[in-house]
Amino acid sequence: MLRRPQLWIGTGLIAAVVSMVFALLYVGGNVDPRGNLRDLPVALVNSDGGADAGGHHVNVGEQVVAGIQQAAKGEKAIDWQVVSREEADKRLGRGKVFGALVIPKDFSATVTALTAPQPASQGKPTPPVLTVLTNQAAGSIGSSLSSQASQKAAHAASAQLGRELLKQAAAQKTPLPTAAQLKLADPVTVNVADGHPVGSRSAMGLSAFYYALVLVVCGMLGANVVNSQVDTALGYLHTDFGPFRKREPVLHTSRVRTLAIGMTLMLGLSVVMGTLVEVATVGILDMDASHLGLLWLYSVATIGVVGVGSLTLFAAFGTPGMLLATIVFVAMAVPSSGATVPVQALPGFFRALSEFEPLRQITEGLRSLLYYGAQADAGLSRAWAAMGIALVAALVFGFAVTRLYDRRGLHRIPLPGSEPGATTSATAGTPPSAESAETAAPTTA
Repeated sequence: MLRRPQLWIGTGLIAAVVSMVFALLYVGGNVDPRGNLRDLPVALVNSDGGADAGGHHVNVGEQVVAGIQQAAKGEKAIDWQVVSREEADKRLGRGKVFGALVIPKDFSATVTALTAPQPASQGKPTPPVLTVLTNQAAGSIGSSLSSQASQKAAHAASAQLGRELLKQAAAQKTPLPTAAQLKLADPVTVNVADGHPVGSRSAMGLSAFYYALVLVVCGMLGANVVNSQVDTALGYLHTDFGPFRKREPVLHTSRVRTLAIGMTLMLGLSVVMGTLVEVATVGILDMDASHLGLLWLYSVATIGVVGVGSLTLFAAFGTPGMLLATIVFVAMAVPSSGATVPVQALPGFFRALSEFEPLRQITEGLRSLLYYGAQADAGLSRAWAAMGIALVAALVFGFAVTRLYDRRGLHRIPLPGSEPGATTSATAGTPPSAESAETAAPTTA
């Protein structure tokens, strides 16, 4: 066997393609998030009420907003969304923004007080503060990128304000101590806070991704098990128990019926698998979760749809369908899911994949269930719609292809009375036709 070139060449080509594809997809999507960052949504809140200084009304917060927007024109990395504090909280609570930069109500008053004469009884003026809000529920890396951009903008605004304050202090012709000058040069204190807290047992905002990945893997593995068990029950495959081999009598049936049997079995087993996934994660591991009934229904539906989609690929493409299912549901899905690296920090190819790859839709639905109170517009409605479309597409494609195979006589094993040498084809896990035509009686070797 090992002297046959065909064995080495065929196996080597498959291994080479798999390793190259997985490396390019997995690493290619995550290798340079900063370089690929485009239009990361970050809220910019100006709650500043302004203050009177020098006989006229000033609003330093508006100056800060204008400065940030002006600086953003030269780069496309951050999409600064100027909104009210109430709207910012809503967007943080729905995963629509990865963070926020908040200018408080008294910002102008605290800035102008730094250079205004102060009675000795009042003590030192309160330093102005800018608040950076994070949103780990939307993704830890995206939240980190948002926080870094907000802090950079806040410190740039502080430096600009410092230059203006030093000019004002110099115009007063009152010499300032060195410590006071240093304080005026960078007057703003930047505080970082959690804009939408997640539970301590939420994997720092990644539990939705891990849970989604478990559901996808369960759907794929379940489809593989169902596919092999159905073939075994039909007598197309034998079963090994250690050194013993058992084979059921061959049952001649159509490809359409075989696919229907597998899908029905998969949908039934998805109830068991979805229930056990939730019991293991929430009941045993104590993962933070709410809306447990809806989470159970979502888990069962996800496993069922992924399983049905995998069985469709097996039925349509045979043995290569297993590799194709792995590429579709894992290799292309994980880097384009936006679960670890946000979609806005992915290369263009992966952004396009994220529009239809299932793992992104599944993860966003789970984020809504686990972090955002099961709000429909936080990703849940899109996830349900995507699953419905995927299920219909899998059913239509699967039964259309298998019916075409049946009508053309491309049976998995020769039917009784068929002519010798008739054309046959095999799907995933089907043995050669000669072996498939073994005795119809169960045997144990």
